[in-house]
Amino acid sequence: MRLDGSVRLALSGPVTRPRVSLPRGIFASALALALLTGCSSKPGSDDMQTRDPATAAAAPAATTAPAGRVLPVSLPVSALLADAGTGQLAALDGATLALVDPTVEPPAVRTVALPAKAASLAQGTPGQILVAAPNRILRVDVATASIGEVAVDGDARSVLRQGDGSLLVGTADGKVRTIDPDNKVRQTISGLASADGLAAAGDKVAVLDRRQSSLTQVELGKGRLGLALRAGDGATNLIGDTQGRLIVTDTADGELLVYTPGPLVLRQRFPVRSSPYALAYDQRSDTVWVTCTQSNEVAGFDLSTGIPKEVGRYPTVRQPNSVTIDQRTGDLFVGSATGDGLQRIRADERKRGQ
Repeated sequence: MRLDGSVRLALSGPVTRPRVSLPRGIFASALALALLTGCSSKPGSDDMQTRDPATAAAAPAATTAPAGRVLPVSLPVSALLADAGTGQLAALDGATLALVDPTVEPPAVRTVALPAKAASLAQGTPGQILVAAPNRILRVDVATASIGEVAVDGDARSVLRQGDGSLLVGTADGKVRTIDPDNKVRQTISGLASADGLAAAGDKVAVLDRRQSSLTQVELGKGRLGLALRAGDGATNLIGDTQGRLIVTDTADGELLVYTPGPLVLRQRFPVRSSPYALAYDQRSDTVWVTCTQSNEVAGFDLSTGIPKEVGRYPTVRQPNSVTIDQRTGDLFVGSATGDGLQRIRADERKRGQ
């Protein structure tokens, strides 16, 4: 048990546990308690049990032509984001950021050299991309490609912009820092092995720890971690949606996990298979899209009924390690981590069942 009263998960590599199916409308409180194991009196202490972070499965050579159209973007894409203000795409490859305008023909591509190899992308203000990198958060202006920096103590792995303009930054050593709009650190919350993903669901915030395969609610008002739940045997990515849900890919077990915060509860588990990895949420259709790297596919799920319902599955570019939605149009974009292009599946093409 932590000194602040929250609970740490004890993991020791891949863990064998019984499969649990949650009937619709039944709270997963008993399951939550069953999945919380172990104690520690010192957050961040050496007795924390961790595993090697799960990764996307290597994709075979593509045998089916990708759905939609493949844009000629040759860099291997590790992260992808459609800017809310302009609809332009930010495609990350280490210390290189490509800004792609898919609205012109041929698509315009600008390459931005970053000062350090980056880990992830997030939306800033409309027209601005946030980039998490060692010892800094970069602010990239989409219109001008100019870069601003916010100093961070630690290797930043994730970033989330709050409604008041402050930034939440997750670091490789398991800290979550709040940085005010004037770039001053307001608070630092410790206790995780790594803070690899941050997402909001309503006014609640949660953090994904890949090294513990856990999801933890962050109590910003109290300056501490809240309830933590096991997130499968190898969680990799986390997003929040407009319906107050937190969605996680359990890549090791081939599942999609759906939580609600306040208190944190596991609501749905659904087999996706084929190494589910990257996530994106379409606000217009209330659909979650997940890439499957083992089969070079992207699959869409409707979560509104309480039981995930597959509503579409499309062949993708090889090694689809990233996916994003242009919320203005509903168009779906998938990035290839092997440099095989940037795929676009228009919303109207998906409606026609392409």
